[in-house]
Amino acid sequence: MTDPNVAEQPKFDLHMHSTASDGALSPTELIAKAAEASIRYLALTDHDTLAGLGEAKEEAVRRGIHFIPGVELTCRWNKRTLHMLGLNIDPEYVGWREYEARLQVLREQRAGTIAARLRGKRAPDDILERARVCAGRGQIGRPHFARALLEAGMVSSENEAFDRYLGQGKVGDVKAEWPDVSEVIAIVQASGGLAILAHPTKYNMTFSRLRLLLSSLAEAGVDGFEIAYPGISQDYIRLLLKQAETLDLKVSSGSDFHNPKHHWTGLGRFPRVETIRHLIHQFYTDMPC
Repeated sequence: MTDPNVAEQPKFDLHMHSTASDGALSPTELIAKAAEASIRYLALTDHDTLAGLGEAKEEAVRRGIHFIPGVELTCRWNKRTLHMLGLNIDPEYVGWREYEARLQVLREQRAGTIAARLRGKRAPDDILERARVCAGRGQIGRPHFARALLEAGMVSSENEAFDRYLGQGKVGDVKAEWPDVSEVIAIVQASGGLAILAHPTKYNMTFSRLRLLLSSLAEAGVDGFEIAYPGISQDYIRLLLKQAETLDLKVSSGSDFHNPKHHWTGLGRFPRVETIRHLIHQFYTDMPC
């Protein structure tokens, strides 16, 4: 179904990252960059942390941008790692502090294991400390190890670091006992947010398997899934739209922005989807201008 007011849809981006997790820009810098891109509605969705939301909201208000507090939570489904966005959450919800602390422990344990495995591949003895420096005050993750490997001279680019050491199936691809997807959906919704599966075509599944995933998540109470993001084809968008209609789920879009050096993920850059089921219609209809 096409929204008759779709031509009036403002520029938006419902998936982006700051230095609070593995992004290159501080929350303030990120909002400034979004303002330069004429984005009017945005969600900050850092990995497993709400740490950047207060700073980002303050800058968004100053610039007249509608801010949607968010997070991207790592979780498990049938032993497979997924990423679930929480959009329009309440950062003050009482359950978040304990949940974030638990995820911090998991990430620290995982980082220690990654470092040990990389040292087995002749990485410097201080590779964990180097990755921590790259992470700054943010949650440590594989992108920080990629930068550390680059600085140590083991690779010529961060992409090479993933190709050789950190990508799927490589020595640094360490699995953690992330919370089950049902638990993630529950805390997002308990905090007043919407649980949205991030980039569903990026989990290395056949489309038959992906349909099974989406059906399972719908039964678990998920609110929707991302349908437009960098790298997805129009054919997949059409297939996903059919699934959203069949399962009565909402759809969302975002750039998954991390770094201005990554030209394929510019803020606000993703395929346009004209459907009334898109979350942005709900957000800009509900929010005062």
